[in-house]
Amino acid sequence: MTDAGPFALVVLLVAAAGLVAVVSSRLTEWVKIPSPAIVLVGAAVAAQLFPALRPNSEFTVERVVTVALLCILFDGGMHIGWSRFRKAAVPITIVGVLGTVLTVAAAAALIHYAFGLDWYIALLLGTAIAPTDPAVVFSILGKREVSGLSGTILEGESGANDPVGIALMASLIGAGALSAGAWGQVGGGFLLQMGVGAAVGLLGGRGLLWFMRKVTLASEGLYSLRTLACAFILFGVATVAHGSGFLAVFIAGIVIGDEPAPFKREIERFHGALASLGEIVAFLALGLTVDLGVISRTDVWIPGLILAVALAFVIRPVLVGLCIIPSRLPLGQSAFVLFAGLKGAVPILLGSFLLVAHVPDAHRLHGIVVVVVIFSVVVQGSLTPAVARWLRIPVRVIEPQPWALGVRLREEPDGVHRLTVLDGSPAEGRSIQDLTEVSDAAWVSMVVRAGQLVPVRPSTRLRAGDDVVVFAGPGTRAELVRAFGLEEVKGPDTGSVAAWGSRRRSRASKHAPDEGRGGARSDE
Repeated sequence: MTDAGPFALVVLLVAAAGLVAVVSSRLTEWVKIPSPAIVLVGAAVAAQLFPALRPNSEFTVERVVTVALLCILFDGGMHIGWSRFRKAAVPITIVGVLGTVLTVAAAAALIHYAFGLDWYIALLLGTAIAPTDPAVVFSILGKREVSGLSGTILEGESGANDPVGIALMASLIGAGALSAGAWGQVGGGFLLQMGVGAAVGLLGGRGLLWFMRKVTLASEGLYSLRTLACAFILFGVATVAHGSGFLAVFIAGIVIGDEPAPFKREIERFHGALASLGEIVAFLALGLTVDLGVISRTDVWIPGLILAVALAFVIRPVLVGLCIIPSRLPLGQSAFVLFAGLKGAVPILLGSFLLVAHVPDAHRLHGIVVVVVIFSVVVQGSLTPAVARWLRIPVRVIEPQPWALGVRLREEPDGVHRLTVLDGSPAEGRSIQDLTEVSDAAWVSMVVRAGQLVPVRPSTRLRAGDDVVVFAGPGTRAELVRAFGLEEVKGPDTGSVAAWGSRRRSRASKHAPDEGRGGARSDE
């Protein structure tokens, strides 16, 4: 027990740093700089002042950030879900894969001709700075979230281009140089990683969903741990099979995202919290590897700034803009998607790969990547809210709902619907009695208005924005459609929205009732 005091001091300092990192999210509401950037810069400054904080090995940082990234990708896939992904699968795939490859090629050409670096080194550096991180965007927007297809594309692009960037970097480093044979090795390795990763993700996701539904566990807390363990297993299986474990985890999250399962809300909360922790840990660990002395060199920060400006205002708008054309987004939303492709933890992680691989002049290359990320987060990030307002991007305000009222059921509930009254819907302005007289198959059990419960009486009139929990008998959906005026109408940005309809899982409706065997919740 002689080391109890020093160990307690380490625990105290780490916990205090973690608390500061968590609370720093409140600071972003005023300064409009994402908390990850604050953590990154703070860790870099701390490492400069106290060199003992620097990790002894880049391998350790790589492994820590890899685990954190797995948690982030799995939660990101769950948040998107299959229904949202299906509507945006084509633009996500095109932008995430082809857009990333084109960005790498254009950035490499700029690096080669502008800074005189060898083509191989230029491709490595271009690959490192290509991936995006929409979590940084959403951190800046705070309680506001981008609605519709544009928000889905932003999220899906990052989930796709992170594995693409990592797989491409691994293939390039494995090739060791550029030659006719090396191009074949890089292309073959990349396609193998993508194909195996996608297959493991799809099959593993379906298997995980069956496992979640059919196999009961001893206590509620074990269900979340089971999904975490299975996600890590899928990463390991895909990686051992020479595939992209990151892509496998992301796709598995999409597969189970909006499917009902026991204790699904608890699983989502657990992975959401774990992803937030993973983001903090990733930026903290990567920040400790940043050498401010290297960044201050003119041959580092000047190329970094040139690259960052070119990526933000030339390369991404032109090349990724071509890839986004098939999505047929309105011009303003397309412009926002192109502007909001901010950089995050993955580019710095890829920069650390260069250190681990002992690439020539790796510290300079790593420093350039850090400069690109800092510019993207601080400059682009601070402008993102203003750009969203200027382009009139559809956003929804998500207010925290810390109080819950719910009931648990032993069996999966059937006929539970959470409905939202929208402007101009048939339900707006009608009383509960009017609606139930139209259909005796429905029972309105709860009405939530502006975050407050409203007494449910026959005379209670519904307003636009009300969330309503309705119970109906099995097989009565068609009757509910006729009775409550559920109809699909084309929206300006989402493709289709319900005039009065049940909302499946989305960021705005993660507070919907549980539809899994674990229970039903009226609000969260």
